[in-house]
Amino acid sequence: MSSEKAPLTTKAYVVEKKGAPFILRDIILDQVQPAEVLVEIKYTGLCHTDVVVQQGGMPIGQYPAVLGHEGVGVIRQVGSAVVDKSLKEGDTVLLSFHTCGRCNACLDGRCGSCPHMTETNFLSSARLDKTSPIALPDSTPVHGQFFGQSSLSKMAIVTEKSVVKISAQESDLQFLAPFSCGYLTGAGTVLNVLCPTSDSKVAIIGMGGVGLAAMLAAKAMGVEHVVAVDMLDAKLAMAASLGATHTVNTKEVKTLAAGIRDIFPDGIDYILDTTGVASLLQDSLAALAHEGTLALVGVPAAAANIQVNALDLLLSCKRIIGIIEGRADPKTLIPQLVQLFNEGKFPVNRFTKCYPARRLTEALEDLKSGLAVKAVLSWDDM
Repeated sequence: MSSEKAPLTTKAYVVEKKGAPFILRDIILDQVQPAEVLVEIKYTGLCHTDVVVQQGGMPIGQYPAVLGHEGVGVIRQVGSAVVDKSLKEGDTVLLSFHTCGRCNACLDGRCGSCPHMTETNFLSSARLDKTSPIALPDSTPVHGQFFGQSSLSKMAIVTEKSVVKISAQESDLQFLAPFSCGYLTGAGTVLNVLCPTSDSKVAIIGMGGVGLAAMLAAKAMGVEHVVAVDMLDAKLAMAASLGATHTVNTKEVKTLAAGIRDIFPDGIDYILDTTGVASLLQDSLAALAHEGTLALVGVPAAAANIQVNALDLLLSCKRIIGIIEGRADPKTLIPQLVQLFNEGKFPVNRFTKCYPARRLTEALEDLKSGLAVKAVLSWDDM
């Protein structure tokens, strides 16, 4: 379909400067370029990365900016040079991260390991000229296509590379939005990288959306021993109801290592950390079994450090690895996760809470307090 249409006024959450709040306001979307699609956003998952960027903890191309990178919606316009000719107006799509598509990692299907992830998702738009498709009504440029999408918006101009076509019931879309990043990250790390066997012992630190998705993936693989770690009893109870065989409250043990070794004296095979808390990462090393692996998924503070005894690392054959976006190809993994959801093996509906888009502040407060595990905004009232 032709990409020539007039600019469009819509609503979006704009962050004016580092540390400024999310403010709902009018924005102007440029014309859709040939390799882009216009998507009416139905739901947007709130990811911790959005908050980190808003607070200045990770880089962004410029402020003001429209963030949001867990969008699901309906295509309203298709650019004239979109490669995937199956994409049509009215298709339901999930919007995931954007990579270069040319490096060895991307060509091998390990798109989350693309060395250009920061540039393509945080620093620049997906357009060849690096311009943004977003401006304020007074023509002030706004950083757009965050993760190729900027989906904290009623409408979004999205690079084709971020679009994953899905088949889903409309009533399920609110639960599927976080498949774009948070659930993909947790599940992908287990399915693509750790690859535990049924008799492996797996611990997951942090029972937020990423951690619970990782736990559900491990259970779907038939892993028999899964330890859920958190500091809130309510989240541990949720994990136990979803299949965690053991729980550790870090407030109730002397150290994380002691808590895990009370359950498994020889240590644990895999630890997946979603928190980025340096003290927990440090403790995790002492909790690993021989040939154990510590996987860093959560974003640590810029100054966070852990100390590693080189001889112990050698003799115990341990591994420490960093994993971004589950090393996944979204176009492959997202349909797999949707299938697991449809089969009842990935019941993320149990801990996903939907809020009207106007109540973003309430949703963020509930996430911070632990009243919500995973929050999703609905744009239906806009």
